[in-house]
Amino acid sequence: MESNNLLNSVVNEIIDQLKLNTINESLLDSSIYSINAGGKRFRPLLLLQTLETLGTDINLGIIPAASLEMIHTYSLIHDDLPAMDDDQLRRGKPTNHVVFGEATAILAGDNLLTESFNLLTKANLTATQIVELVQLYSKNAGQLGMISGQMLDIEATNKDLTIEELEEIHRNKTGELIVAAIEAATIIANSEAHIKKLLKIFGEKLGLLFQITDDILDVIGTTEALGKTVGSDEKNKKNTYVSLLGLDGAKEVKNNLRSEMFDILNELENDINISILEELVESIVNREK
Repeated sequence: MESNNLLNSVVNEIIDQLKLNTINESLLDSSIYSINAGGKRFRPLLLLQTLETLGTDINLGIIPAASLEMIHTYSLIHDDLPAMDDDQLRRGKPTNHVVFGEATAILAGDNLLTESFNLLTKANLTATQIVELVQLYSKNAGQLGMISGQMLDIEATNKDLTIEELEEIHRNKTGELIVAAIEAATIIANSEAHIKKLLKIFGEKLGLLFQITDDILDVIGTTEALGKTVGSDEKNKKNTYVSLLGLDGAKEVKNNLRSEMFDILNELENDINISILEELVESIVNREK
């Protein structure tokens, strides 16, 4: 899979959608600024890689992947605001509110979220599939998913959490959009029920793996490599896997998750091309940025 070309197609779909519907250049500039800031674009890539794993035409996933990236980018804009994490750097660039001001940044986030569903209705899929994707994205990004995870995270500041409470936060705040990427691919591919079930469990573990790796890199990584300020978790007195388990303990959990995910993929090896997802897991386990 030519990842860069496909991700460029995803970004182009987003920008075309924003330009098509704009009546205000300031709002457009702010929205496109964060979309063009780069980053790993992990969620749209995961959706496309899962489609490839399932043997389905990847082009069918371009618009759903673009919609998901718009939702994720909106959440980052809002997460960086002074009222929340008050971050100054995102994806190696000044955060949206630093460049455009708080009011414009808030509206840019609102814009990306709203237009994501407008774009999703234009996917080359059946009406039933589009409705299922709308339900999936709104549930996983809303009060049954990411939004509640963010609220739990805010309420947990300056409190001592158990590891179970921390996992609940991250299953929602980080994990639900990652699960959405995988579940979206199974909807597009019309996958069988047992494949959907196992891949959803895989996605839940992938979300935790992604977050644990982030927590570790916030301690041992560099601002230059990560494109965001390191040490912000400690500065904001946030509970993390490292603060609760120590660096070695967090690494142990990460390795255990890796093993559990490979076990799930082994159950699926007769149904799908598991090598793509195996490589994805290893790339997260070994990532340095």
